[in-house]
Amino acid sequence: MTQSKTLIVGDIQGCFSGLMSLLAKAQFDERKDTLIAVGDLVARGEDSLATLKFLMSLGSRFRTVLGNHDLHLLAVSQGIKPAKKNDRLSNLLSDKHLPDCVDWLRQFPLALKVDTQTVVVHAGLYPQWSVSELLCYSEEVSHSLRGPNWRILLQQMYKNSPQIWSDKLQGISRLRFIINACTRMRFLKADAALEFATKHHPNDAPAGFQPWFRVNNDKLLPNEKIIFGHWAALDGETHSDRFIGLDTGYVWGNKMTALHLESNSVVQVSP
Repeated sequence: MTQSKTLIVGDIQGCFSGLMSLLAKAQFDERKDTLIAVGDLVARGEDSLATLKFLMSLGSRFRTVLGNHDLHLLAVSQGIKPAKKNDRLSNLLSDKHLPDCVDWLRQFPLALKVDTQTVVVHAGLYPQWSVSELLCYSEEVSHSLRGPNWRILLQQMYKNSPQIWSDKLQGISRLRFIINACTRMRFLKADAALEFATKHHPNDAPAGFQPWFRVNNDKLLPNEKIIFGHWAALDGETHSDRFIGLDTGYVWGNKMTALHLESNSVVQVSP
């Protein structure tokens, strides 16, 4: 009897055919294997609706963290923000199952502990946080997102401030920072402030900007590793076995990547 496997897939972004090709190449068995995603399940690809329907069909064999595009879909679905044409969400937004998709999505966290060593988060681990703090802060957001006032959270999350973390942050400012760090972070300034405008490769970063994974984090334990997505221009190049980037830009014509957790091997497909 073959052993079940765990696949962690990078940003899918509604690229249903690419996801199917990747799972076929990885010999993913829907009956016994587990699929975990780094977030951004939807938007910009050819069929976000089919993507969500398939992932929902996996039941407990699928888990994900929420990415910025997933949160934006929730906001768009409630009329909080308009849909962008290039997000190609029209078939999903007009489908009768949209409310089911929305309720399903908002049950997922911003950070997920896969095993004793492995944590998945869409954008990364803010360098002033430990893994245990990250998981606690994720649960703070989840408590609001799963609760009766979840639409208020979505209405108030669209700001870049505050940009620096403090344990004293409260209310929506605290939740917004947690959301931004977990779903939008790429570069940090010298004072550990989040910087959102710069999206290119670290080799081309302005002076004084550091990718979050190169900023010293003395709270990260030696055996812990962070698996993330979000940063297509990075193309997975962290030069570290502790920070594993799985967004390799399939939606932009590059590759879709999955990590086979048990063997620590990578599977990729191109469009």
